[in-house]
Amino acid sequence: MSKVVLITGGSSGIGKSIGEFLLSKGYVVFGTSRNPERYESSKFKLITLDVADINSIQKAIYTVVEQSGRLDILINNAGAGITGPIEETPDTEIKRNFETNFFGPINVIKTVLPQMREQNSGLIINITSIAGFMGLPYRGVYSASKGALALITEAFRMEIRDFNIQMTNLAPGDIATNIAAGRYHVPAIKNSPYDPKYGSVLKAIDQDVDKGNDPMLIAKAVYRIIKTPNPKINYKAGAFMQKFSIVLKRILPGKIYEKLLLNHHKL
Repeated sequence: MSKVVLITGGSSGIGKSIGEFLLSKGYVVFGTSRNPERYESSKFKLITLDVADINSIQKAIYTVVEQSGRLDILINNAGAGITGPIEETPDTEIKRNFETNFFGPINVIKTVLPQMREQNSGLIINITSIAGFMGLPYRGVYSASKGALALITEAFRMEIRDFNIQMTNLAPGDIATNIAAGRYHVPAIKNSPYDPKYGSVLKAIDQDVDKGNDPMLIAKAVYRIIKTPNPKINYKAGAFMQKFSIVLKRILPGKIYEKLLLNHHKL
């Protein structure tokens, strides 16, 4: 029997690549979007889901189970970018980012767990970020939301292990997607205390994304995790130096690591 996969945020970028790759491997794939009618050319079925709306989440999970009879794999991929000086970032935008990147995935997990527990099996892969392993200047809110999801995954997987349900993090580095188009960024204001440094960092962030890895790299990493009998807690996928930066943080004194980040961002 083909396993049933649900991918949040499946209409473009990483989610779309994961869905198409798993479809080619024989999985039954459902993706989600807030507006699935805009993506009629999708190769796999898209259903309506807004991770900030618990009713929407419940309806989407019900639809998958009703149509397929089960749900074997959840990939929490839906997410949002945010950049800006923390001081100048509106509280409403900080909360909105956490609703999408942290509370949303948690609520999706809570909704699928009863079904997986009934099946006595399941796998949940949370797409976090290498940025979640460190506080990055002008990306502090994003780092915090992804880091929070990674940490709660560590706790969650211990709580659900008796139900034969597995959970893991997959942290990508820079991936060439359209995330910049949907990202909230604080305007670079002339005469701001953070001008012109924030403007130059924002430009560099966009360039890094444009030069990022093909999202198919993440799709193949997801497939390897699915095929692994006992997945690890954390996986990383991306450029060597981005992955190595996590190792450096573990072994270097805090101020030396901070200096490396400042030099990298030319701050």
